[in-house]
Amino acid sequence: MPAPTVPSPTLRAADVIARRLHDAGCRYAFGMPGGEVLTLVDALQAAGIRFVLAKHENAAAFMAEGVHHRTGAPGILVATVGPGALNGVNAVANAHQDRVPIIVLTGAVDADEAQTYTHQVLDQQAVFRPITKATFSLTAGAAHVIADKALAIATEGRPGPVHIDVPIAVADARLPDASGPRRAPAAATAPAGKALASAREWLAASHRPVMIVGVDAMTQGAGGAVRAMAERFNIPVITTYKAKGLIPENHALSLGGAGLSPLADSHLLPFVQSADLILGVGYDPIEMRTGWRDAWSPDRQTVIDITAEPNHHYMHQSTLNIVADCSASLAAIGDGVTPRDTWTGGEIEALRSSLAQAFPRTDDWGPAAVIDTCRRILPRGTIASADSGAHRILLSQMWACDAPRGLVQSSGLCTMGCAVPLAMGTKLAAGDTPVVSFSGDAGFLMVAGELATAAELGIAPIFVVFVDASLALIDLKQRGRQLPNAGVDFARHDFAAMGRAFGGAGHSVSNRGELSAALEAALACPTFTVIAAQIDKGGYDGRI
Repeated sequence: MPAPTVPSPTLRAADVIARRLHDAGCRYAFGMPGGEVLTLVDALQAAGIRFVLAKHENAAAFMAEGVHHRTGAPGILVATVGPGALNGVNAVANAHQDRVPIIVLTGAVDADEAQTYTHQVLDQQAVFRPITKATFSLTAGAAHVIADKALAIATEGRPGPVHIDVPIAVADARLPDASGPRRAPAAATAPAGKALASAREWLAASHRPVMIVGVDAMTQGAGGAVRAMAERFNIPVITTYKAKGLIPENHALSLGGAGLSPLADSHLLPFVQSADLILGVGYDPIEMRTGWRDAWSPDRQTVIDITAEPNHHYMHQSTLNIVADCSASLAAIGDGVTPRDTWTGGEIEALRSSLAQAFPRTDDWGPAAVIDTCRRILPRGTIASADSGAHRILLSQMWACDAPRGLVQSSGLCTMGCAVPLAMGTKLAAGDTPVVSFSGDAGFLMVAGELATAAELGIAPIFVVFVDASLALIDLKQRGRQLPNAGVDFARHDFAAMGRAFGGAGHSVSNRGELSAALEAALACPTFTVIAAQIDKGGYDGRI
């Protein structure tokens, strides 16, 4: 009897990972290689995934996130053993808290070698376990399974990062090109039975319903369902910052973004507390300031939470918790319910008006004037990124989005230094669509070296820097507590010159006219542009 045919070993384990990522739509990977990841980089390139050399792994992960927001495919971070892997920790933790699917590929010393060799050797899985959805150590025999598991875990439920440690010898190990069956994606679900009947009854009886929409709804692409529900039942919509644009913010039912501005919350929270029905649609409170803790009372208000995962945060509670798909749930709840007149006292229009007055656009100069001028000059559809700081809070209230992911930022972890690399990854995937980043001067200095990467990639995002030589938000809090000035001021640097030094254009502006001219020039410029907006310290006082 002839022996069974055994498939010839044709693939490296690294090729298995790379091809599975390519199948998932990944076309870019970012990082800084060391000797331990050279096989991985080669495999990615061979599979059709371009490897982009960044100047720091933290920025590389944010570039990967920027690409994800345009393509929908998971981002890829590649980091070498030891210091390379640890350099990416901040951005990986950000992906975990901001619900971003990132595949983190780190080089690792082979297990046998690690028993007698200690240089740069540490337990990388122990480092990444608390800040990822899962961590694996790649083995050759299970390479196909690990690749499929990693993608499923990263993208399903609430998305997030998944880490794979890749030992050197395993990356090069040969194995058959036979992946076996892949796991079918999870199907969307909707409420049924008593829960559905109750939700419909409450909707039918509501006079003052409101929707609070969050990152789960954005991840699930529920914008159409949110808008349809809002228009059919005349339900105003508040979004988290991440979910801005799920309903166009010029829509009569849009109440804009919420979460970090006490000024905005002073208008929004009383409105929410006056509602008789609150629909939390993919609302994940990880983005929200403490003022949104127990922002409503299920004892006197009916609250329906539709989320991707059960409520283990306890930041608020609800009358009914539904763990299901946002679009399917809204369709099911609204089915067969007859709309009625809601908010008949003009409350929605009054709130929209009061919010507009709270964030005026008429300043001659200052941070609000910078944002307003950029919004007026840059074309509709321009994608923006924002760094953490006082400017982000103001920008998130003033930068109107007409589509989801029109403003990308770190909302869960709120880490500095993200706007520049987010804009770079976005621009790489967005083609001719204009992309602008907004950074405070301190955050920009954290990642200024990535301007070299922008020049090497030949991309032309616009980098706007608010220059006030201060950690403005921390300075504001310090003065609010009547503490002496300490540790928040630094020198004014020539950011426009930095742009030119790294191969781009640079402008320093101090009024609306100069900023308008710089933006017009930047839109026509074949290279990236740094625009340094000189503003006074204290320009955010009373504005956020």
